Amino acid sequence: MIQPVATATAGGGVPTDTGDLVVTLDQVPRWSDAEIRSSLEYENEDPSFSKSFFPDPLAPPRGGDGSNGMVSRFPVDHGINSKIYLWRGQPWNLEVDAVVNSTNENLDEAHSSQGLHAAAGPGLAEECATLGGCRTGMAKVTHAYDLPARRVIHTVGPKYAVKYHTAAENALSHCYRSCLELLIENGLQSIAMGCIYTEAKNYPREPAAHVAIRTVRRFLEKQKDKITAVVFCISTSSDTEIYKRLLPLYFPRDKHEEVVAISKLPADVGDENGETIIHERTIRIKPLPKKTIPKSAQASAELVVSDVGLVQRNSSYLDTYLDPAFMSLMKDPDQRRQEQWEKTAQARGGWNFAKMFGFGELGGPPLSAAEEYSLHSRYLAKANSLNLSEIAEMKILYRGGVDSEGHPVMVVVGAHFLLRCLELERFIHYVVKEFEPLIQKPYTIVYFHSAASLQVQPDLGWMRRLQQILGRKHQRNLHAIYVLHPTLHLKATIFALQMFVDKLVWKKVVYVDRLVQLFKYVPREQLTIPDFVFQHDLEVNGGKGLIVDPRTKYVYHRP
Repeated sequence: MIQPVATATAGGGVPTDTGDLVVTLDQVPRWSDAEIRSSLEYENEDPSFSKSFFPDPLAPPRGGDGSNGMVSRFPVDHGINSKIYLWRGQPWNLEVDAVVNSTNENLDEAHSSQGLHAAAGPGLAEECATLGGCRTGMAKVTHAYDLPARRVIHTVGPKYAVKYHTAAENALSHCYRSCLELLIENGLQSIAMGCIYTEAKNYPREPAAHVAIRTVRRFLEKQKDKITAVVFCISTSSDTEIYKRLLPLYFPRDKHEEVVAISKLPADVGDENGETIIHERTIRIKPLPKKTIPKSAQASAELVVSDVGLVQRNSSYLDTYLDPAFMSLMKDPDQRRQEQWEKTAQARGGWNFAKMFGFGELGGPPLSAAEEYSLHSRYLAKANSLNLSEIAEMKILYRGGVDSEGHPVMVVVGAHFLLRCLELERFIHYVVKEFEPLIQKPYTIVYFHSAASLQVQPDLGWMRRLQQILGRKHQRNLHAIYVLHPTLHLKATIFALQMFVDKLVWKKVVYVDRLVQLFKYVPREQLTIPDFVFQHDLEVNGGKGLIVDPRTKYVYHRP
């Protein structure tokens, strides 16, 4: 039933460029076609699994041998069983649509599944670095590069502690379900899944295998028409024994296995998704409290509605059922924050030097770290739901390559910022969405101020609000801001930003007068530069000692 790579490939595996053998699905044992039917007895138990915290869910009941009239929670389903495979070996040699990589929140190569990056090549690590990390229980997809698979699905398993057993169980279940959902979303049909739970995170092997198998079973019950194959990949003898014992419980191949599984399944096999049910957190809906209705409202309720129009009810009738505390929450939280900002500014009164010099209103209240996180999360969630293509087409900001130190670059073109054509609130959502992948790690901003002084720019009050929405991670991970072709007014504005907004961020500004100086910090081939920037550079600097290649727009010193 379980075949190692060497045995499976001996019958016709195809060698890759690296010398490894590619194994196709028809060489992997199908669960329903396996000749060896594993017994449900307890030989060869995994000695490393501690039972101090978990009762053995597979221990046979005392004095009972059958189902006792109970209905199976996982009945025989040959259609589902035909999609399950069990494979002893690494998934990287399998020719499937997607393979699963168990990694950490930063998608680091060192914490990924063993052998993945070596088999896939350096391109995989480079793409992972652009994803902005991944949260526990979630999954992200990349290309597979040198692997025989088409995609790699990366997921982050939970850390385990006995005290938080239920939370870890549900997070692990969500890992498997997220991988299967991504498989379908990307139009793929077959997947190879290794053990997402790892020794490094202290997850006990057998309870984790229960979660993995039952989650896949529940998912296939709903989506079996969209998936052709799920391969459970195991690499150790202990995991092999665990899966040989547990698979018949959730994927019984005949009525005998189904009946035996009834007595050996754990008491809690989760909900319809395989997640553990927490009864204390279930939503309880109580009937509305009975309130005394005023006579006037009662009388108006008894009026007959005519054919001409509807009779208006007294608003006090509805007010008797509305909770004032609930009604106060109906206002948009960002609108409340804006009103609070304005009220604080009005309360300060007196001389406002920033506003007097045309820098805008900087009197908004400071935000705590929790408030900034909440504000950023709301803007990011809304930005992901909006179609902001009209702002993207304006090319105000866009991704570049990397600077000379390897930091990713965001390019900002000041002359493209047409305030009269922009809805600033939508632009903020676009900025938050575009910056989100970058601000997770150190990054660089290149700002072309070339000819930007001809356009009206937003004031410092708006800049401060945008900085608060981006959050403290943006401030901490910003490496440098390279400003090309700065003017005296821009330098005064940045000085005001240092004084009134944030000294930490705006001290990172580096002024660059010539394009050739900028290329010392960010290589030319890493930037997409508008044509007018080259023309402006020649006009401002007089073209002294510079030559511009008309085809490539490359600027270099005259020999």
